[in-house]
Parts: sequence; structure tokens; C-alpha cells
Amino acid sequence: MQVTFLGTSSGVPTLTRNVSAMVLKPPQRSDLWLFDCGEGTQHQFIRSNLKLSQIKKIFITHMHGDHVYGLPGLLASIGLAGSSSGIELYGPEPLKNFIDSCLFNSSSRLSYSLKFHKVENSAIQKEILFEDSDLEVKAAPLKHRIPSFAYRVDQKSRPGRFNIDKAKSQKIPPGPVYAALQRGEEVRLEDGRTFSGKEFCGPSRTGISLVYCTDTVYTESAIEISREADLLIHEATYAYQETEMAYQRGHSTATMAAQIAAKANVNQLILTHLSPRYTPGNETSPNDLLNEAKAIFPNTQLAKDFLQIDLKKRCNSS
Repeated sequence: MQVTFLGTSSGVPTLTRNVSAMVLKPPQRSDLWLFDCGEGTQHQFIRSNLKLSQIKKIFITHMHGDHVYGLPGLLASIGLAGSSSGIELYGPEPLKNFIDSCLFNSSSRLSYSLKFHKVENSAIQKEILFEDSDLEVKAAPLKHRIPSFAYRVDQKSRPGRFNIDKAKSQKIPPGPVYAALQRGEEVRLEDGRTFSGKEFCGPSRTGISLVYCTDTVYTESAIEISREADLLIHEATYAYQETEMAYQRGHSTATMAAQIAAKANVNQLILTHLSPRYTPGNETSPNDLLNEAKAIFPNTQLAKDFLQIDLKKRCNSS
């Protein structure tokens, strides 16, 4: 999986950070999945190596403007390009009405289809929100001033590594038969011999897992959905000395994010959604938030716009 941050500020953009947006490129496919879409996200796409035309799914955490104001313009631009075969949107119930109203009142007509999925029931009932042969997505309710949801993406377990030397020693012809054996299937050769893929594959390999968690104050549901994840992307709007404000406004401190990472036993934590008050030169800087989190959870990194992570199992970053 590849993760690209397009917006890492909370509330309003700054000179160096746009408001919330993160892109996931799932493994072995050209699709892009967008998580949140603050104002100016399509401009961030232009400045990156990503293409709007490859967006297939959009996941919205909640309906505050710094997470959705960029969505109508982005969808309209994709429509003008005429390069999309359809996009699925996942988010709170008001999302559909927001998009429909914006498109109607701006006389915007899309050349592709939109399909909306409400996340409330799946999140509360802990059901799978999306699933295909390789990936699974779940959501969980968070604790914010309005309904807000975390998303978890899990890559399903894959067959173990294929022992090609063993296959050759059995004089099994290469090609589609090797692929079938690697999938764990049973195959029958033209000479009548049969082989099971289990004989040629090592132990199954656990897939990669990622959690995107914003906006929220410290909550047990964030811990639960994050358990054993390879990467937790969590908001850190405030420093520890602003804890009272964090609770009042339904946001996390860097300490809260690190506590969640530690209790969930994730491999790596990346802090995002930083308050504009923490800029270089001010009394408290983003590095202070990073050090605050590292004191509790050492494997912590600070997000910045256009940071790109190639996520691997138990988790190596680029």
C-alpha cells in the first residue's frame, strides 16, 4: 500500500499545510482511494504525482468543512475531464444531500455515476463496510462534536511463498499451473498427476493494515479499530498543555494519539491534523508535538503535505 498526505492542517490551511486529505493506493491496482477532501485538495493532486482520474473510492470521516469543502469542486473537475467510470463515496448520512445540493445549485452535471454508502450502521454494528477479493474496510464511531468515523483498511491474508524449485523437481510445467498452485488450488496435469498448492507454498502471509482516525478526542472505539494495525494515522490537533481545549472541541492531543497507538499495539503512528497555532517560530512547534508523542510511543512520525509512505508489513517507511 502507498499512502500520500495531501493535507495535514486542522481547520484552516497554512503556508505549508493544506486541510485534511489523504490518498491510499491499494496494492496491485491503479485505483486511488481518497480519505477526506478539504478545500483545495484538487490543487494538491496537481502538485503531486497522483491523478484525479484514478480515484475510485472516497471516504469522508465527518461533515466539517475542512474535511469536505473540496469535494464538490474535485468531483466537477473529474467530470469535466470525462475520465471516470464512476466513484463510490462512503461517509455520514448528510454527505449525499451536501453533494447533490452543491451540484444542483451550481448547475454541474457529472459524466459519471456516484454511488453513496452511509457508514453509520456498519460502524455501530461493527460490520464490514466494503470487501473484495483482496481488501476489507471497516468503520468505527469516534467522539467529536458531530458524528465522525474512523476507517480501517485490511489486506487479506495471501498464500505463502511459492517453492518454484520444488515444482521444477516434480517436472511441473511453468505457466498458469504455477499460478494456480500459488493460490493454493489443486491442479491436474495432462499426464494425470494431481498436486495441491499447499504442498508448494509456505505459511500464509498476513496482509497490511491501515487505520485513518480523525476527528476525535480520546475514545476506546479508536483503540478497538486500531488493534495490531501496521499504521495508525491519527489526528494530533493540540499539544498536551491544551488538553482542556481538546476535550471541549472534540480533538486529540499528541499524547492522546500516542496512548491510543500504544494501547492498540500498532506498529507505527503518524500524526496529522495539526492546529495552525503550531508553526515554526511559535512557542510550540510541530516537532514539540512529535516529541510529546514519542515519549509514549517511540515509532511516531509527523505528517507533512506530500509525504509519501510505502507501507509494508510491520512497517517500513520510505
